[in-house]
Amino acid sequence: MKFSEQWLREWVNPAIDSRELMDQITMAGLEVDGSEPVAGNFEGVIVGQVTRVEPHPDADKLRICQVSNGKETVQVVCGAPNVREGLKVPFAEVGAVLPGDFRIRKAKLRGQPSEGMLCSESELQLSDDHEGLMELPEDAPVGKDLVSYLGLADVTIDVDLTPNRADCLSVRGIAREVGALNSMAVDAPEVAPVDAVHSEVPDVVVRAPEACPRYLGRILRGVNLTVETPLWMQEKLRRSGIRSIDPAVDVTNYVMLELGQPMHAFDRDEIQGGIVVRMAEAGEKLVLLDGQEVALTSETLLIADHEKPVAIAGVMGGEHSGVSGKTRDLLLESAWFDPIRIAGKARHYGLHTDASHRFERGVDYNLAREAMERATALLMSIVGGEPGEIVEVASKEHLPAELTVDLREARVEEVLGLAIDRTTVEEILSRLGLRVEKLLKGGWRIRVPSFRPDIAIEEDLIEEVGRIYGYNNLPVTEPTGSLGLRPQEEAVRPLSAIRDYLVAAGYQEAITYSFVDPKIQTLLDPAREGIALANPISADLSVMRTTLWSGLLKTVVYNQNRQQPRIRLFETGLRFVGGDDGIDQQPMLAGIVTGNQFPENWANGRRNADFFDVKGELEGLFTLLGIEVDFIPSQHPALHPGQTAELVRDGEHVGWLGTLHPQVQKKLDLNGTILMFELFLNSVVSGYVPNFKEISKFPEVRRDLAIIIGSDVAFAEVERVARKHAGECLTALRAFDVYEGENLGEGNRSLALSLFWQHPERTLNEDEVHSLFNGVIEALKEELGATLRS
Repeated sequence: MKFSEQWLREWVNPAIDSRELMDQITMAGLEVDGSEPVAGNFEGVIVGQVTRVEPHPDADKLRICQVSNGKETVQVVCGAPNVREGLKVPFAEVGAVLPGDFRIRKAKLRGQPSEGMLCSESELQLSDDHEGLMELPEDAPVGKDLVSYLGLADVTIDVDLTPNRADCLSVRGIAREVGALNSMAVDAPEVAPVDAVHSEVPDVVVRAPEACPRYLGRILRGVNLTVETPLWMQEKLRRSGIRSIDPAVDVTNYVMLELGQPMHAFDRDEIQGGIVVRMAEAGEKLVLLDGQEVALTSETLLIADHEKPVAIAGVMGGEHSGVSGKTRDLLLESAWFDPIRIAGKARHYGLHTDASHRFERGVDYNLAREAMERATALLMSIVGGEPGEIVEVASKEHLPAELTVDLREARVEEVLGLAIDRTTVEEILSRLGLRVEKLLKGGWRIRVPSFRPDIAIEEDLIEEVGRIYGYNNLPVTEPTGSLGLRPQEEAVRPLSAIRDYLVAAGYQEAITYSFVDPKIQTLLDPAREGIALANPISADLSVMRTTLWSGLLKTVVYNQNRQQPRIRLFETGLRFVGGDDGIDQQPMLAGIVTGNQFPENWANGRRNADFFDVKGELEGLFTLLGIEVDFIPSQHPALHPGQTAELVRDGEHVGWLGTLHPQVQKKLDLNGTILMFELFLNSVVSGYVPNFKEISKFPEVRRDLAIIIGSDVAFAEVERVARKHAGECLTALRAFDVYEGENLGEGNRSLALSLFWQHPERTLNEDEVHSLFNGVIEALKEELGATLRS
């Protein structure tokens, strides 16, 4: 919200300077984002009048002008296209200093003397307009200092408001705050009803009362929009960041800035029949005031006539029904739209207007009539015209209900840490428009005004008291409380341990968006439908992820496109799965590996990472976590058949490991082998509690055997059977050789194993070891069909 300090001081003028005023506003919770002078730094510029214009004898584009400063007439050479006799303009006399420390001196231009300079708005840093001279009103006093005449000793203040303080999106709202902060009355302009002088009224039908509970219309006949908006109004608009267009538009913008009510003026002759407030029909189109044609959706609230749409409600009017210099009759609109129905509509069409900014945050639902009367009076004073009666269509059942909130004196003291006098509390609230409706025992019943929809509970009222009383005036108290340590289960490993392990293994942690491209997600997880965002950033970030692979694969594409061949990434985060009970947010761990297993150097070579490399890294992670996980051959739509393992712990599915499916890889335009894993974090972080075990002092015994076994028998099965029958003293089992050849027969392979035994309290004898070793061999033969290789 930008506004002129001078404009604010017309409403309330505390005896403090600009800096104190801005500090005061900021400390009240309305952060001042910045301020800037309304004009450049110049001196010696007065109101001048051009009395005569002649062509330059030696330059076609220059004119020789006689300019009066109120005391004498001097010659000035000027090249502006709009210079003419009788024009009143800013005149920089000899000796004047313009912005940028540019000093005006006597000079000759193409042989003709020039004693001064006629100025444009850009040369005075009033605006960027440099198309011609700045034209002043006909009644501007010749010879008067321009700074004094235009009131340029002023600053524009920019307040960065939080979304809940829509009441301060107007000069009236800011003035109310400043008045309360300084215990001063606010001198608001009187808004009197304007009597109707003709009987014509607009035909208004509201078909969507839940979206537009209040709509007012008035016809103003016989206006003259060719006249110029008064300079005082243009200046107030300019200093608030709004460009002057024509009197009708300027007045509606002025009322919006002054009171906070957005309005719109239609050309009455372009409205066919009357006004219909309704929801748009799919396929309808509207050309807006900025020339953009938009295709309307059925969720958009429209202002239409009996034939076509004429405006997007609360956002922007249509080009066809807009006013122009030919307009003779106006139809003024002032309405209240439900903020929920307006929110996001401007952004949907790539727009952001001052009206939508206010309606989305909530306009005072009782302000529409006052704004209509104010705009009517201003228009009549500028463009003339004859007003008709105001037509109001309202649906009380859809308007916000009036609210009362009880405030306890003891609660104020408890929250603020200070006992504030009852009279002070009542004065603060009343200056903010919060009326004390009833005195209660130990408190008050407060009537919340319609312009403060942000106040709903007792704490909201306490906040108002605290910020107006002054946060700096509240006592400083140190919070006290119990800071006991939270118990942490020893069996549960912290997430930091997992991250440290993966980083040590050469991975880099990635953080990707929780919302992803639905096309990529469908390729990776076709069985689940992602939760669609109501207002996505873009089409390729429009659903919540059901797998972390969606974001990681996009990151791999990004890196490969930038010539990064070796990529090892992991991410921890939530996936979002919709269900009957709402959204299930599940913590996940995912990783992706592609390229060389080790960084390229003279010793490591260029071997690409494969399935077993990643499997080994996961087994190391599971050892760290103190859990046992089985890798079971399986199938997954995103993974390569035959190179996919389901991860199972104690019969529970805990994740996947595999190679990206070739078809998916082709569609994503990825290079090389892509290895991926994804784990349910809650299922793997809980392991065993570490405990001490003394190292045996007695010798270890090793026995080797080579067996021939079917190629389809997994090593995990061999290990399971061997450990089951090797006894409690088995300390290790390792496979040290695998061989496949024609001499073994089709479908067979040779597997060489080493078994290690060690007793914690004595030396094992040969008979014990031999018995255990033979038991393992017999079990492998009986359960897995293995034979000893000779």
